[in-house]
Amino acid sequence: MIEINEPATLARVISISSDLKYAYLELRNGSTVTCSSTEPIDLTPGDVILFDSESNIEKAPQDLWPIESWIGIIRLLLFDRVVFDVGGRLRITHRPPHLNLRVGNTVEGNDIDGILAILSESPIRYIDLPAVDEVTIEHFKSTPSTSPSFQDFGGFEDIKARARELITLPLERHDELGRIGARPIKGVLFSGDPGTGKTMLGRIIANEANAQFYLISGPEVLSKWYGQSEELIRKVFEDAANQERAIIFFDELDSLALQRGDNSHEASRRIVGQLLASMDGFTRKANVVVIATTNRPQDIDVALRRPGRFDWEINFYLPSERDREEILVSSARYLGIGEDLPHERVAQQTPGWSPAELASIWSEAALLSVADGRDSLLSEDYLGGLERVAMQRARIGSSAKPIKPQEG
Repeated sequence: MIEINEPATLARVISISSDLKYAYLELRNGSTVTCSSTEPIDLTPGDVILFDSESNIEKAPQDLWPIESWIGIIRLLLFDRVVFDVGGRLRITHRPPHLNLRVGNTVEGNDIDGILAILSESPIRYIDLPAVDEVTIEHFKSTPSTSPSFQDFGGFEDIKARARELITLPLERHDELGRIGARPIKGVLFSGDPGTGKTMLGRIIANEANAQFYLISGPEVLSKWYGQSEELIRKVFEDAANQERAIIFFDELDSLALQRGDNSHEASRRIVGQLLASMDGFTRKANVVVIATTNRPQDIDVALRRPGRFDWEINFYLPSERDREEILVSSARYLGIGEDLPHERVAQQTPGWSPAELASIWSEAALLSVADGRDSLLSEDYLGGLERVAMQRARIGSSAKPIKPQEG
């Protein structure tokens, strides 16, 4: 005959008072309870017990409460204690006399017995990716397949002039500015609507100034591994400082460097701190300009907007009618054109369109031309491409109304 006892609570003894009359127990949910007795308690720390509502206590098999091990890195050795790092958090335990511990050892242990064994004489990295080395940095060095120039950037004459003044000139005349004693321009913020050509202009500036271009996407540099994002930023800045001329381009800076506060994520705070340290660490000899793009400049940590950092800003706005015509003309330079195209007419019909949306007209026009068996674009392809992109803008909820080309 099988008997089933009433339900009992599982607990583990974590401490016993010096007079052996109080036991402190940990429950599976993490809570702590106390039990007392007029007689000495026959329990020791680490024992697993079961107790019921009648205060009946009996020892239980140890495997009912499996002890979870941890892996840590030794950071500090004291006479009788050890400070170690587990997942980025410092903890302390007693120093085992039977182990010859050294700072940097990777060790295994648990919360009951402390450190049990040395797994490695050196720290085991928490990341499962290759270390941030020269090969990793090469991934962020951008070499365009063509040599973009300011002629490829239609319209926006005031933006191009300001970019030449703030970025191209300081890179090309770095020594002359140094002899004058002027404070170098370290950071320039490109702000404005999406699709207005911020990244494209950064590539053009780097090519015109013959500067090494590092392209870093905000989401790309974020890492779930503790410390890797900061190490990557630090190594990129170090590599750029060794170049004759360099531009470090952060796309979507607001995804990396949000305003720090009580509720901000720890990773974001660490990245902001590393950016500040890296920008402040440039010497006058370093010929590097840092450019960052954002659609939300108000969200960027204010410390990054102070003098010597991103204290210069160029705002990218939606193009005017004249800008749109120039954008259409410049973006058609390398296309096969079969006749004069109505750029002025298309520019008039696209108020509120970004340069990226204007450029997408050519993709649709090319599809229409190829479908019709031709290898050059005609006006009918151009206007058909305009209509298709206008319909797409309407489907994705653009504030601008779709525009249907007029006949004739």
